[in-house]
Amino acid sequence: MTHLETKSATDADVNAAFGEFMRAFEAFKEGNDERLSQLERRASVDVVTADKVDRLNRALDEYKGVVDDLALKSARPHLGSAAPRFGASFRHKAAFDAYVRKGDATQISDLEAKALSVGSDPDGGYLVPDELERAVNRAVRNISPIRAIAGIRQVSSSVYKKPFAITGAEAGWIAEAAVRPETGTPTLAELAFPTLELYAMPAATSALLDDAAVDIEEWIAEEVRDAFAQQEGTAFVTGNGIARPKGFLDYTKIDNGAWSWGNIGFVKTGVNGAFAATDPGDKLIDLVYAVRSGYRANGTFVFNRAVQAVIRKMKDGDGNYLWQPAAKAGDAAMLMGFPVAESEDMPNLSTDSYAVAFGDFRRGYLIVDRVGIRILRDPYSSKPYVLFYTTKRVGGGVQDFNAIKLLKFAA
Repeated sequence: MTHLETKSATDADVNAAFGEFMRAFEAFKEGNDERLSQLERRASVDVVTADKVDRLNRALDEYKGVVDDLALKSARPHLGSAAPRFGASFRHKAAFDAYVRKGDATQISDLEAKALSVGSDPDGGYLVPDELERAVNRAVRNISPIRAIAGIRQVSSSVYKKPFAITGAEAGWIAEAAVRPETGTPTLAELAFPTLELYAMPAATSALLDDAAVDIEEWIAEEVRDAFAQQEGTAFVTGNGIARPKGFLDYTKIDNGAWSWGNIGFVKTGVNGAFAATDPGDKLIDLVYAVRSGYRANGTFVFNRAVQAVIRKMKDGDGNYLWQPAAKAGDAAMLMGFPVAESEDMPNLSTDSYAVAFGDFRRGYLIVDRVGIRILRDPYSSKPYVLFYTTKRVGGGVQDFNAIKLLKFAA
């Protein structure tokens, strides 16, 4: 008989893994210091030292992955035990359980018909209980790098429209008895964020559905969260806006010196496909200060693991590493005092790539979630398995073009 896998971790597990990660970071610093010393002495690095640093760099990423996974599991709430024995929430939970396990849609159909829900159409599936929806959204946020740092808005309609002031109303000082001149009106732009359908289709055996010990809500949450997070993560970075959100890298990019509203500004590294050989961190500083001070304070760096491996080796003029590990398990690493969001959907280093982003993503990028996750039970398409066509509607796009800047790896 199939049972639900227990996915949990204790604080002791997290602390032990974090200790291993910190020891790996100290070993990496020691090896990289030797590499830099060899470069200074003879303008080259022996193969053994270079290989050691690369291996330690990879080990750091592996340890960090273990720590992040254990931290996520230790914080994950359990579903199903806290529902009240009476009330609409419990009735919806019981009706949903009957539908998922046995295909009995009578109770859940009656409940949604009484609520005049648009989800009561059997062809479109049925709304999951609120507790399950919150658990899925919370889990997706925890493992989706862009969702964790972006602004989020929940709506009940298919499109969210937002007016945005490109230029504010004019203002100035004036004497107490002087005539008040008319002030200019702000320039507004209307931004529209349509919500698009995202789906996952986990499969279950009859044995699993018949097993009363299996928490079906928790099983569904575990099955769909990774699929949703992966698809969302890609769309928020590189999505083209067609049947998916528009990623911040899909907007028109322009040199920051000639920046205008509607475009994403960039700063060049001065070297094709790489950082400069001398003082490579200077361009990261230029990128930070390309963002206005009002946005800079809440800035976050975004890049992938391969780029992080390169940046991790950099030092400032005083010999301090620019990249620093998290202060505790579950926190973000820091680069020059700003948190790092690691997104594997960001490009690698190559000529003309935009491999590093920085800015206040909470103000700069908006994710729009339409309320409600739906499930349609399908026992016919893939016998003997039962498929659960699970859908949610999500949109996204840049809402403030001042807030995000890119580093272009070009001369």
